[in-house]
Amino acid sequence: MENHRDLVVIVDDDITNLAVAKNALSGQYNVVTVPSGEKLFTLLDKVSPTMLVLDIEMPDMDGYSVMKILKSEEKTAQIPVLFLTAKIDPESEIRGLNLGAVDYITKPFSRELLLRRIDTHITLEKQRKELIRNNLSLQDEVEKKTRKVLELQSTILKTVAELVECRDIVTGGHIERTQHYLRMLVHFLLKSGIYAKELQSWDIELLIISSQLHDVGKISIRDGILIKQGKLTDEEFQEMKLHTLYGVDIIRRIERSASDNEFLHFAEVMAGAHHEKWNGSGYPYGLKGEEIPLQGRLMSIVDVYDALTDERPYKKAFSHAKSIEIIDKEVGMHFDPRIAGVFLAHEKDFGANLVKSRLSGSGYGMRRQSVIQSGAESARLCEYDFEKADEAS
Repeated sequence: MENHRDLVVIVDDDITNLAVAKNALSGQYNVVTVPSGEKLFTLLDKVSPTMLVLDIEMPDMDGYSVMKILKSEEKTAQIPVLFLTAKIDPESEIRGLNLGAVDYITKPFSRELLLRRIDTHITLEKQRKELIRNNLSLQDEVEKKTRKVLELQSTILKTVAELVECRDIVTGGHIERTQHYLRMLVHFLLKSGIYAKELQSWDIELLIISSQLHDVGKISIRDGILIKQGKLTDEEFQEMKLHTLYGVDIIRRIERSASDNEFLHFAEVMAGAHHEKWNGSGYPYGLKGEEIPLQGRLMSIVDVYDALTDERPYKKAFSHAKSIEIIDKEVGMHFDPRIAGVFLAHEKDFGANLVKSRLSGSGYGMRRQSVIQSGAESARLCEYDFEKADEAS
């Protein structure tokens, strides 16, 4: 079977030059000769040459004009071009090179020199293409390994989060739901342009994955408090608050042994800041306004929304409408007004998602399927349960 030979196209209006160049190259390459730029473009509709040898001084369309068109078309822009001309002034050579020619050879040319120059540039072109292929292959391999690392990180985080939920039976499904609410909230914020610059600087997928650890500190809370049926005493509530600090400590210990801390940083911030309040009355640090990291402000509102709409042993689930009413009253006190504004503007989307989660039966409250729609009982529980929902979420 005949070995594949590279195609070289020679463009020159001088028949003698075409014949000499073809004789010099035909022993090693497939060679096609054309007498003008117009003929070249007709040919290029049918073939893709490895290299072009292009005369500069031609009637109707000179080599410079041909070169400009070649470089303007995606199909031909990467074909290496060697200029062939009788001109010997530096300006002509520089002009040709500036237009994208890979080399410049003067007439009358040496057959051996022409062959050697073309050999060199075809070899370089093959090496360039091989390098591109290798880089693409390497990039693909890196992306595959990155996806595997992310999948492993997500699996580890999910396992730890589920370990917490196994102890805290009253919040079954809470982590999964808040993760989904957070994704929705970030999407709406980006769409509205609120905090977009900061959000766009983050790896959003890592943010969503790491949110699973926002309650990891509960693993250090004793069972007598964590699964207590009923209202916590003041002393028990103070101990429950410590889950934020426990969470930060747990994640920091993991960070000291990890090489990639970006996703753990998100987790650490959310674990420590998701119970802070805009007016400074939250815990554990009593941060106020934008002192609270944005990750914590985002987590806070989705965390409370899920706590309000989910049933717990100490309360029935509020309806979506009642939960929105409560959140609206806390704008500027508990919640960042700008984030809350976006959340409330899209509350119907969160409500639709809540209906889907109830139909799928996820979570302690969802399994019980008990929702207070309105009335005296809602009003009676509202003030107490808002604090309680924040406490247990």
